[in-house]
Amino acid sequence: MAKPPADTASFVLRFTQKVFQAEDGQHDVQWRGVIQHVQGGDEKRFSDFEAATKFIQTKLTEMTVEATADKSPEEQKGILAKSLDIWKKVTEDAPKVVMETIKDPMKQVANIQSQIQEVGDNIGQRINERIDQATSEIEELRGPSKSDFKQLLDVVQQLSEQVRALNAKVDKLPKQQ
Repeated sequence: MAKPPADTASFVLRFTQKVFQAEDGQHDVQWRGVIQHVQGGDEKRFSDFEAATKFIQTKLTEMTVEATADKSPEEQKGILAKSLDIWKKVTEDAPKVVMETIKDPMKQVANIQSQIQEVGDNIGQRINERIDQATSEIEELRGPSKSDFKQLLDVVQQLSEQVRALNAKVDKLPKQQ
């Protein structure tokens, strides 16, 4: 049995910081990192975050090419272009996010928590809509309850009394010959 193409890519970023005194006597800091593709185990060391984003793009491109192997070259090209468009945005924003996280980790934790909350709220809203829809469908399918029967019986009794009253009035009317 052939293994289906992967549809998930996970990456682990590790950063190390080196604080040192430069030749001019000033203190300086250097950030270095390692990025690992979880599914494949490949790693890339970097001191410039652009190298990390290129590594991610390469792995995602490989994944997209593998997933579209059964498509025509035109379809592959279109799908790959759409995939890379997403990562253009990521490569623009990711370095800013990383630097902001390094500068103020609590702010970024709050941003991530806010994003998670938005996603949770969205999912909760969808679930509630589905529950309301299912409840409505169940209400349509359910049979009459005892209270429905009692209400129907009350209405029939009222109609019966009204018919008796009308019959009595009709009986009192003079009969035409």
